[in-house]
Amino acid sequence: MTPRLLLFRRLALAGVLLTLVVVVLGAWVRLSAAGLGCPDWPGCYGHLSAGSAAQNVEAVNEAFPHRPFEYHKAIKEMVHRYFASGLGVLILVLAGLAIANRKDPQQPLALPIALVGLVIFQGLLGMWTVTLLLKPLIVVLHLIGGLSTLSLLAWLAMRPSEPVERSLPGNSGLRKLAGVGLAVLILQIVLGGWTSSNYAALACPDFPTCQNSYWPHMDVKDAFVLWRGLGIDYEGGVLDHPARVAIHFVHRLGAIAAAIILGLLSVFAWRRGATPAVRTGGLLLGLVLIAQLILGPVMVMRALPLALATAHNGVAALLLLATVRMNRLLR
Repeated sequence: MTPRLLLFRRLALAGVLLTLVVVVLGAWVRLSAAGLGCPDWPGCYGHLSAGSAAQNVEAVNEAFPHRPFEYHKAIKEMVHRYFASGLGVLILVLAGLAIANRKDPQQPLALPIALVGLVIFQGLLGMWTVTLLLKPLIVVLHLIGGLSTLSLLAWLAMRPSEPVERSLPGNSGLRKLAGVGLAVLILQIVLGGWTSSNYAALACPDFPTCQNSYWPHMDVKDAFVLWRGLGIDYEGGVLDHPARVAIHFVHRLGAIAAAIILGLLSVFAWRRGATPAVRTGGLLLGLVLIAQLILGPVMVMRALPLALATAHNGVAALLLLATVRMNRLLR
């Protein structure tokens, strides 16, 4: 590996770590009801920082009478924006390195350039999250964009598998199962984002039952309406309780499906993987999956404490990384 390519992969790994921080910060901001801590974009109450806005509270409240300034929320939102901006700069540097090193046959080129487009779109989604008042569809798309960025950076940071590893017969069936597992996990993460953005996490405060029933009364029809028009403030949620129950319950069903498929992938990779890397990857996947399966019910039964809810989002990101790594090893 050439020095330039080594630098590229190390920067991609740094990008993975920074994206993890951004994803966790985003969850922390959303779960602490600070998503509209700064009701404008890219500044905060017309200022470059929350601190500047805090020095002019009277003028700020006069300019934004519909949303009085709250420093503890504004600073959370701006910290998230600062880290996200830093990630954008890092991705631009990666793209520049890829273009400068494009003559190296091992240098990925299309993916770093695509990441630049993705991070620009992420910036727009971040703006729309604020200007469209936490519209659930935009919040979920913003989450998907962040986790897509995480996955693509991880793909770039990982060592490509040798052709002999990919062709080993023991990896053939696992390759298909890994692809299905990744698809199911992505769907489950989307359901988790929809649950959070519609404030449905506490719709079922009991476990394993939901509203003291294994099949509660639900309004599925109203639960998954993607677009409800403009001008609606979604902070705190707008759905009736039966619709929130439906969202939460479907997310639980998705958790069961994801646990079964990823559990099988973990066990088969650990026991039957054709290379040590695949077997180790299966073990890591299983450990992260177990952690997530413990966190979910505990979080619900303890009424969604901020630390556990944020950890639930962070471990979901780690589970995605473990599944992406398994796909990388097998493909």
